[in-house]
Amino acid sequence: MAKSTKFLSSILLLFFIFTLFSSSNALGGKLGGRTQIKDVKTNQEIQDLGKYCVEEHNRNLRKQNGALSSLLSFSQVVEAEKQVVSGVKYYLKISAIVKSSSSPKLFDAVVVVKSWEKKKKRELLTFFPSPSPATK
Repeated sequence: MAKSTKFLSSILLLFFIFTLFSSSNALGGKLGGRTQIKDVKTNQEIQDLGKYCVEEHNRNLRKQNGALSSLLSFSQVVEAEKQVVSGVKYYLKISAIVKSSSSPKLFDAVVVVKSWEKKKKRELLTFFPSPSPATK
């Protein structure tokens, strides 16, 4: 009788674990995994984050070397993913125009938003030219 109780308990535990992981996939992917953001071009919050990334990139360029020729003008965010970490980490593909050449280029940016802080703290982690071809 004791063996059958242990066996039944083990089966119930496995069922519970399976159910837990299945529901996390149904609610938006693996826990801690990246999820695609839909309708990026009409999502004002995502577009504002993209603009913030370009402004921060320009601010960092001015601090480092005062270079004005490589400053960017924000166009739009064309793709985005998010990941829940200590806050929300956004992976953005941003279309921006290089002011000196007026040519559009794509950039990959990673920014973290900590919405529980007083001023909804944003921090640009990376900003680099994208290996993808430029779009207009």
